[in-house]
Amino acid sequence: MNAHPTTFQRLRLGSLSPLSSLAPLALAVLLLGAPAAQAQVTLGIALPGIDIGINVPVFPRLVLVPGQPVYYDPNGQANYFFYDGLYWVFRDDSWYESSWYNGPWRSVDRNTVPLYVLRVPVRYYRRPPAYFRGWSGNAAPRWGEHWGGDWEQQHPSWNQWNRRQAPPPAPLPIYQRQYPTQRYPQAMEQQNRIRDEHYRFRPREPVTQQRWQRDDHGAAKPQAPGRVERQDGRDDKDRRDRKDEQSGGRR
Repeated sequence: MNAHPTTFQRLRLGSLSPLSSLAPLALAVLLLGAPAAQAQVTLGIALPGIDIGINVPVFPRLVLVPGQPVYYDPNGQANYFFYDGLYWVFRDDSWYESSWYNGPWRSVDRNTVPLYVLRVPVRYYRRPPAYFRGWSGNAAPRWGEHWGGDWEQQHPSWNQWNRRQAPPPAPLPIYQRQYPTQRYPQAMEQQNRIRDEHYRFRPREPVTQQRWQRDDHGAAKPQAPGRVERQDGRDDKDRRDRKDEQSGGRR
């Protein structure tokens, strides 16, 4: 009884073409690749940039942090902020920025993250890291204590500032509401073109200005007409604010 099935199996195997013998291998590759594809859909959109493991399928509800020019997402699943025309995410002890609500994300050196973002109190971090425990929810994270003396020496008065001299919050890019996951622009050029058509805000922070000037090849983009004009006479005030910010809000 055992010989017949064995012979039959040999005949079946012998009748297979060389290409057919690769079918099990191809099937295994497809099966192994399926979870990765599902994870990509679940965790983020496949765009140029860094996959930071979050997905924001629609334009988020953003609320101003009291007394500060920074927005946060109270219903989100990440440490998610908006300031000076960019979205900011703190994840795995690193900062990331994007000009669109769901990326693509770029890594930002901790030394160039705007101080107003770093000043957001602990209570507005929806997924605070473990080392936040024990810190006051009404105070900014103790970045100098965590990042060490080198960072603190470069930012000696980072958390000393005059709230009355804080810049006004940037307008929210609400035009992005009409681009949920199904319509989300997939190319950086498309994102930049849509932004230039609908968003007239001029950033004040150097890191944001540099971000907006880069194109896909790393070259500076020409400003659209009217972008270099003053907005409500705030240019001179912004310069004074930056000096006050660097000196800890003291004249």
